[in-house]
Amino acid sequence: MTYSTVRPHARRVLWLTAGAAALALAACSPPADKKADAPAPSASSPAAAPAATADKFVMPKVPAGDYKLDPAHASLEFKVNHLGFSHYTARFSDFDAKLKFDPANPSASSVEATIDPKSLTLPNPPAGFKDELTGKAWFDTAQYPTITFRSTKVEVTGANTAKVTGDFTLHGVTKPVVLDATFNGGYAGHPMDPHARIGFSAKGTFNRSEFGMGFGVPAPGTTMGVGDAVEVTIEAEFSGPPLADAKAPAAAPAQ
Repeated sequence: MTYSTVRPHARRVLWLTAGAAALALAACSPPADKKADAPAPSASSPAAAPAATADKFVMPKVPAGDYKLDPAHASLEFKVNHLGFSHYTARFSDFDAKLKFDPANPSASSVEATIDPKSLTLPNPPAGFKDELTGKAWFDTAQYPTITFRSTKVEVTGANTAKVTGDFTLHGVTKPVVLDATFNGGYAGHPMDPHARIGFSAKGTFNRSEFGMGFGVPAPGTTMGVGDAVEVTIEAEFSGPPLADAKAPAAAPAQ
């Protein structure tokens, strides 16, 4: 394949994937500056308290139950390598996700996500570019109108992180994909927002050629084309059970 035959198409390949459930939060405290003539803090002083670390993450008191995606606070982006010169970035604007969340047993949680591939959103696309990508040669949205992700396993990997394995269906092909998820936090409800709310970040990578979309993949040992690996980045907030549904301590019996 020559440069002249690859170049027009190499700029016309992109894409993405799915899926939904997942998680991010880690913090570290920078050491405070210490003057040479300052007295050392006593063991009982606040300065002597150990700094917070990522492994001290405390799960907020949010209720278990069904959560739905808040589309106003969610994004689904992807990147593919272009000619070895840059990482082309685009997104889908129409997607949804349903989450069953159990803060006491995160491994029992599950997520399902759907994406409308026609909602592909491109940065400054040339005329006809989106039509080409959603057409028969690529996503073929007329025949495959939905991309889906359904989790099959949640493996806790840290205080607020997990690997979410799921069945990912794209272009009529279903294969397992793993998302590295981070739980960012949440609350059981607020006077201005009476439903529980939780937030996640997630990342994953898959090879598009494994889903029947291998056109333009560079020949071995070259970068002349569009990379096979697709990197997905997800940010999502979910709204859950009403505050009144959160379990409260039992009332003391009347005397």
